[in-house]
Amino acid sequence: MLGYVTADKPELKMREFEVYTGYYCGICKSIARRYGQLPRMVLSYDAAFLALLLAGLDGEEDAPSREHCVIHPVKKKTIVQNQAVDYAADVMLILAWFKLLDDAHDEGKLFARAAARALKGIYRKLRRERPGLCGRIEEDLASLTRLEAEKCGNLDQAAETFAKIMEAIFEEGPLPEGFREGEALRRIGYHLGKWIYLMDAIDDIEDNIESGAYNPLLYRFDYRTGEEDFRGRIMETCRFNLLCYLGEIGKAADLLSLKKNRGVIENIVYKGLLRRTESMTQNSE
Repeated sequence: MLGYVTADKPELKMREFEVYTGYYCGICKSIARRYGQLPRMVLSYDAAFLALLLAGLDGEEDAPSREHCVIHPVKKKTIVQNQAVDYAADVMLILAWFKLLDDAHDEGKLFARAAARALKGIYRKLRRERPGLCGRIEEDLASLTRLEAEKCGNLDQAAETFAKIMEAIFEEGPLPEGFREGEALRRIGYHLGKWIYLMDAIDDIEDNIESGAYNPLLYRFDYRTGEEDFRGRIMETCRFNLLCYLGEIGKAADLLSLKKNRGVIENIVYKGLLRRTESMTQNSE
């Protein structure tokens, strides 16, 4: 998850905003408590959505606390702590580890190399604690690496690997006993993975052209060296695909029996993701 899954904050009610930030800060605290201060640098609001959704399937009420933090040392912040928050924190670190390795390999970024070295021991610990999830992610990323090496121009095939990773993330999370809506949850993860993958590909077009790193859009739409309006040429098709993914996410979300966090979750699914989609595609034209 790369920072694209966010709420439409102006549309959140005050209490919903407090819940949203409480989960975000809870994930940050969870990372610091179990892995130290440095790994907190990889945190994004994507993890908050994962935690909100998984916790929302459980009827147990949260018991938020008020705490200081390094970023906000004066004013106390609302902190939510539960199993879903800890799981989302772990997922964030696992994905950050692989993202840093990818950046270091494809683009030779010095920061990525240094950060990957810093997270290496943490990933080993997570690999021992969550072998099933890490194993599934490693397998799908290996498939993605092969496609990238082949310069795959099939966008659906390339996005499929990340979709399977997100499917595994949602499926492997802490779920209430007797949970019967696993297929809907998997579909949210799957289509969210396709949406994130395409959003990231659009976001990276110029950087990838400059660096020579793989981007499926450059091969899918036959980028011509020096082409000035490549974004404009492909954006209508990209926007159509993104909206189709959002439609599937919304249909799957409608099937879940949420016990809490409904307002925040619906804001993200129906408003936040759409706002990010429109921002990415409109600014690209």
